[in-house]
Amino acid sequence: MSNPTLTLLGRSLAAGGAAGLVTGLFSLLLAEPVMDRAIVLEEARSAKAEAAEHAHAAAGAVADHHEELFSRGQQHFGLVVTAIVAGLAMGALFAVAYALVHRRTGFLVRAWPRALAFCAAAFVAVALLPGLRYPAAPPGVGDANTVGERQQLWLAAVVIGILGMLLAWQVYVRLAGRAEPLRHGAVFLTGAATLAVLFLLPDNPDEVPVPAALLWDFRVLSLGSQLLLWVVFAAVFGGLGLRAAARAGAPARAQDLAAGASVAPVK
Repeated sequence: MSNPTLTLLGRSLAAGGAAGLVTGLFSLLLAEPVMDRAIVLEEARSAKAEAAEHAHAAAGAVADHHEELFSRGQQHFGLVVTAIVAGLAMGALFAVAYALVHRRTGFLVRAWPRALAFCAAAFVAVALLPGLRYPAAPPGVGDANTVGERQQLWLAAVVIGILGMLLAWQVYVRLAGRAEPLRHGAVFLTGAATLAVLFLLPDNPDEVPVPAALLWDFRVLSLGSQLLLWVVFAAVFGGLGLRAAARAGAPARAQDLAAGASVAPVK
């Protein structure tokens, strides 16, 4: 008999790899043209800055020329590879979190709805809520001296988002037996309170000198890629879970009844 933990890890890695591949192709086809537009604007700003520096340079001074280490074609290929690697890493972390939450009731119990719920919570925690507080900005935007500060703010937002979703899950579990509208309303209020806490964090220290239309397109596509990532992950992870449950000869309904007889329901 196969090890349930290793099987869970395999499902998560397969889902992460598939989600990373799809997201990478999505970014390559839709987000990269927007990225290219942003790069053109950034290069124009850099050219103006360099021209100003050269105007004040001493006569005969040699100007520094910065060449790209990788061509745009190589960067596009690297984008897809990086997305796959990131998806695999995400799958490994997802497996650990899923195992901790559902270790008592088994990993194949209610495989499909749990996959959807878990991935939805992950999307809200690590993408939606932090993205609402600190929307994505095109590459090259922002002062290089504030990179560390911006990274710390984003990390803090992600941590708060994860803690908020854990609190929402605990609220839902502890209200077991109550009416579903009450439980769902409590979860919504917990999410809203988490978002309010996020807005207590300091504002982004840098301005975003990008045309509004370009900035909107970039932010929508960035959030859309994250949504696509978790949708594909949930579909693959949940589908593999259903297949594993069928192969194990343990129909989801029978597992639900067995689990419900011994432990409190965990969503």
